[in-house]
Amino acid sequence: MEKDAKVAVTECRDTRLEKIRATAHGPERREVDNVAAKPRPTDKLWTKTPAESEWMTKRAEVRGGSEFLRQADRCRAMGAPFVASVLEAVERQLPHAPISAAMIRSWEGDPAAAAIAMRFNGALNALARRGASASLTRLYGGDHSDFDGAIAEALSLEDAFIARWLEHPPQTNEVARAGAIVAALLTARTRWNMPFELLDLGTSAGLNLNLARYFYRLGAISVGDPTSAVRVEPQWRGPSPPIAPLEIASARGVDLQPLDASNPEHRERLLSFAWANQQDRYKRLEAALQIASIHPPRVDQGDAMTWLNERLEEPQPEGRGRAVIHTMFIQYLSDQDRLQIDETMEQAGARASDKRPLLRIGFEWTPDRSKVELRLTQWPTGSTRVLAICHPYGDWLDWQPTA
Repeated sequence: MEKDAKVAVTECRDTRLEKIRATAHGPERREVDNVAAKPRPTDKLWTKTPAESEWMTKRAEVRGGSEFLRQADRCRAMGAPFVASVLEAVERQLPHAPISAAMIRSWEGDPAAAAIAMRFNGALNALARRGASASLTRLYGGDHSDFDGAIAEALSLEDAFIARWLEHPPQTNEVARAGAIVAALLTARTRWNMPFELLDLGTSAGLNLNLARYFYRLGAISVGDPTSAVRVEPQWRGPSPPIAPLEIASARGVDLQPLDASNPEHRERLLSFAWANQQDRYKRLEAALQIASIHPPRVDQGDAMTWLNERLEEPQPEGRGRAVIHTMFIQYLSDQDRLQIDETMEQAGARASDKRPLLRIGFEWTPDRSKVELRLTQWPTGSTRVLAICHPYGDWLDWQPTA
């Protein structure tokens, strides 16, 4: 069995490594989902304060053990007990999947940065949704709580499927993060009374390019389309964002391996990366996919750095702002690529004016992964402000008052 596993790893390794290197510019989809679990079929809403969130993130980093156990800690800390229990059972039952286990043992690079645990979790969710393992499907449906038995069976039956799934990074395209982006756009709109065009780096299926078609309740204010099936209503802490129109002139994104919302396989892949037992996320994602099938986002396939430079070189009409946005994207780039984006933005910012302003809106982990910050940089001044501390999936925002 071990010999067969090594042969399988050798055969797919070159292809897998090439794909892994190619994903350096993918989006939040590659995030190391900070997540986790208790054995029960339903998840609690997140109710921790930002300080508690920071403490639990650091605790997860020092627990030790495999990446599955570290991610399980984070899942449980973020209110996903079911996912945590899945990952803990995978850690115990991994020998039932020798090909996948060998791939993980031979993984080159940081398994956390590659989101190995979340890739595995997505594979199991996909198998449960497809009914490939009866016991696994019943576990995900809440019919029993034998995590070890169901996952051992699934790993034994579907090792080859899981190994293939591990070759690809997660695709979350979390729509709830659009609430943070909108709050930043409203903040900028109070200074510049004009519409903005959006440029989204690592856009996946481009669901957040349709953010103007969604409804938002952000603190005490409401904005967007009140009839939309996509409703983004994060728990809000602190003062509300400013009241201003949400007006998007155009929206365009880039991804190395974009997904197509009209493709059933791509839709199922996105749904498989939504955490099991979080029905609100599923409903919001399904609604966003439906909107995208009617209003296809403009998504280009390509390298983010090259694409960004080309877009920022294009003429910007007077009376129109330009906003470069990215969510859970920057941390997966090399230092050189991050520096290149910074330099590109600074060069474009030097050409900005009050009649042609430029924004950079980032929803990203801090370098030490202690918290997620919503940052807004505005040119021509180049000033930067941390607008909010956020839940990684946008479930809550702690709006930071101005100094």
